[in-house]
Amino acid sequence: MMTKPGLALPNLGNAHPVYTGSNSLSPFHECYANRNTILRLAAGRFFVHYNGEDIQQAYWALRNRAALFDVPERPLEISGPDVVEFLNRIFTRNSDKLKVGSGHYTLACTHQGGLFMDGILFRLDDKKYWFVHPDGDLDTWFLAHKHNYNVSISDPQSRVLQLQGPKSLAVINLATNGGVDHCMGYFKAGFYTIGEQSVFISRTGWTGELGYEIYTLGQNTDYMRLWNELITSGKKYGMIFSSMQAMNIRRIEAGILDSGSDFDTSMAPDEAGLRRFVDRDKKYFIGYEALKKRNTGNRIHGMLARSYTPKGGDFIHDGKNIVGYVTTGTYSPEFNAGIGYVRFNLAEDHIGNNYYIGNLDSSKHTCKIIALPFYDKNKKKSKMAKLDLQESITLDITNKTGMN
Repeated sequence: MMTKPGLALPNLGNAHPVYTGSNSLSPFHECYANRNTILRLAAGRFFVHYNGEDIQQAYWALRNRAALFDVPERPLEISGPDVVEFLNRIFTRNSDKLKVGSGHYTLACTHQGGLFMDGILFRLDDKKYWFVHPDGDLDTWFLAHKHNYNVSISDPQSRVLQLQGPKSLAVINLATNGGVDHCMGYFKAGFYTIGEQSVFISRTGWTGELGYEIYTLGQNTDYMRLWNELITSGKKYGMIFSSMQAMNIRRIEAGILDSGSDFDTSMAPDEAGLRRFVDRDKKYFIGYEALKKRNTGNRIHGMLARSYTPKGGDFIHDGKNIVGYVTTGTYSPEFNAGIGYVRFNLAEDHIGNNYYIGNLDSSKHTCKIIALPFYDKNKKKSKMAKLDLQESITLDITNKTGMN
């Protein structure tokens, strides 16, 4: 903050916040915070956006070894006699088909068929679920639609750590004393013990790599002890702690979208390329009738630029007309190029086309439109898990068809 000479700084203690939600600091904050730490707020929780690390080194640690992330995801617990019927009204996928100890990615739509929220729904027992969402006012949405259902909605006060990378299985296996092994399938979850205290662990993540998410249990968790156990287990395998920067590069490479920035309530699931996460055989969910009238094509695709790193808000044009804009962008060490997502104005056949980045009257950087994800299209990296770990998982990712 800069002030004019002679002017005193304001007393911030006299300022009254107008934000009515929460803005809690992570209980792990003191484990990694330093003078270079930059925080951001999501889901009412501060998270480390940048922590002073070398981003490319962190990226390759995530790709080749393992990385630990303190993330703002927030679980909500939904339970009660009518929980299945309630969740089937809220979400686009059949909640009753989800088995205990499993999770799936699902969507919540507005009454107009727009994308309101995405996240992962876990089934803890027959009448209890957790929905883990990245941001947004989901509590209010639940409360607005629960009046005809006998359900309880509560906050388990769980903070989330993501352990990601090809050696994450070795790390979590050691930390849980063998409790989590290669038999834990993709999107499976359960309660395990780390250092004699219980945590909820799922085989999920936001990177496209093999990975696990570790959910604390509120006041029942000794956070410092849990952190030290994970750091100790990770040292053997070269695990690092990283901010969201390296994770963001990998999630873009993996074609993972971010609610609010890549898609919003103005877009239907089809338009965001998420049609496969809508169970068309469901009798009803919020937005069901509207979606039947909004059968449009995908408007979000990848883009690769050799001479420029795209950023959110950059226009995409064909030399004459603006055809869309960049929702998010970054530099990819994998491709030694700028990559990102383009949200097109119209759902047309854009794949393989070359466009320009910037205003019509500005200097032009070329980009090529790529089908998402950028590589590992069958998600082999996140689905494969081996404990013999000769440098963990080896995949052939040299085939970059369409990238040149």
